[in-house]
Amino acid sequence: MTVAEARPEVRAVAGTVRGSTEGGVAVFRGIPFAEPPVGALRFAAPRPVREWNGVREAVSYGPPPPQAGAFGMDALAKDAADDWLTINVWSPEPGPGAGLPVMVWIQGGAYAIGTSGLPEYDGGRLARDGGVVVVTFNYRVGVEGFAQIEGAPANRGLLDQVAALRWVRDNIRAFGGDPGRVTVFGESAGGGSVAALLAMPSAAGLFRRAVAQSVPGALFSAELAADVAAAFAAELALRPAVADLAAVAPARLAAAGDAVTAKIGQWAGPWGQAAQRSIPFAPVVDGDVLPRTPWQALADGAGRDIDLLAGHTRDEQRLFNLVTGMLGQVTPDQAATALDVFAPGPDGARRYRDGFPDAGPEELYELVHSDWLFRMPSLHLAHAQATAGGRAHLYELTWPAPGMGGVLGACHGLDVPLVFGNLSSGQPAMLIDAAPEADELSARIRAAWTAFATHGDPGWPAYDPGGRLTQLFDTEPAVTAYPEEVSRLIWQDHTFSALPLLDR
Repeated sequence: MTVAEARPEVRAVAGTVRGSTEGGVAVFRGIPFAEPPVGALRFAAPRPVREWNGVREAVSYGPPPPQAGAFGMDALAKDAADDWLTINVWSPEPGPGAGLPVMVWIQGGAYAIGTSGLPEYDGGRLARDGGVVVVTFNYRVGVEGFAQIEGAPANRGLLDQVAALRWVRDNIRAFGGDPGRVTVFGESAGGGSVAALLAMPSAAGLFRRAVAQSVPGALFSAELAADVAAAFAAELALRPAVADLAAVAPARLAAAGDAVTAKIGQWAGPWGQAAQRSIPFAPVVDGDVLPRTPWQALADGAGRDIDLLAGHTRDEQRLFNLVTGMLGQVTPDQAATALDVFAPGPDGARRYRDGFPDAGPEELYELVHSDWLFRMPSLHLAHAQATAGGRAHLYELTWPAPGMGGVLGACHGLDVPLVFGNLSSGQPAMLIDAAPEADELSARIRAAWTAFATHGDPGWPAYDPGGRLTQLFDTEPAVTAYPEEVSRLIWQDHTFSALPLLDR
């Protein structure tokens, strides 16, 4: 088959799909990879999709899963159909003989929002320029995917991701991909999902390489997750059990999650850092689906046979300061509270002040949040992999975003449009603001990611615990020792454990 065919057809395991051709790439959208998780399958582990007869049109994205209300995402899912678990494929050379590397994207969204149909996740440019097959998919988020519900498996959103990877294993050869050269990549909650997959027995053997961008450090203990789920259910005067919640409309259940999030500060005592950061959802270290944290799993050698590329942006927190109205408004008291809550160890706050003697309240606030949220978890993931004898590469994006008046620095999410090359479509493109240097930087990042997916080498030396060589992505790229040395030393003895339920 050639991509010159306007309507390419591929025979998948469950049936034939007919896609389209866009910019020389065959595109298949909205292919179901699991049965809709509704009715008797509500809150269940995903079930393989049933076969269909005839040819299924695959030209439109599947409907988004039920969403939280953040950034108006709930409106996208309003009145949507219930076949949320769908997958999308971009292939420059469809057909069983191509054997191209495969890159499977997991989108972020705080485990509460997200859908693969957003324009920033269009895989056409990455597939065409990189000579790879790009795959994106939906997975359950929020209460549907991550709430700890009695009678349901934990981490259903992660189980959906495993189901999508099994679909890739069983089907991607027909689309031109090599099932033995699969790379998972994701950012924010997607990066956290990639990290979790490294620690999940059910995901073993489903991918060869992993790219974890801005990995969140927050995971929940089973006790904390159960207490949070009880609060969701209490909004509806119900118990957090399948028997009570299965009949509740998904949109109503998502609204209950939003109601708890809106007043999450009242649980600051028992929920601790999760409440302080308004985090109602995270993967649960339940001892079964996710037996250990990713950092512990990699330290124990679980990812030794997986090539890992991990990293973060320099100014992760800056975007959140803008969204919450705190940009330029952080007070000394707010900075002091942030240091007391999030800095590691009994003297963490002092070490930040001593390590950054010229930093004012806003910089200290940003630093400790950036480090706790994403920077140190990403660094520690690469470090755990390398110390256990695995291969890891580390990067930091330091190019300051020119959008929004240039005040955001190298903020959270800036890497997404650069990785996909979608510099003028989707919300993250606002960070780029048509900057002329973005094209060259994006090309360099895309070349590194696709080279890593192809042969495991992104183009700079592997990370080792002694030298800590790191690729800096900026208008002038450089390889240097990990640059956030003060933060690294403050956090070097910290263990990213599952967040506990504290005493009330």
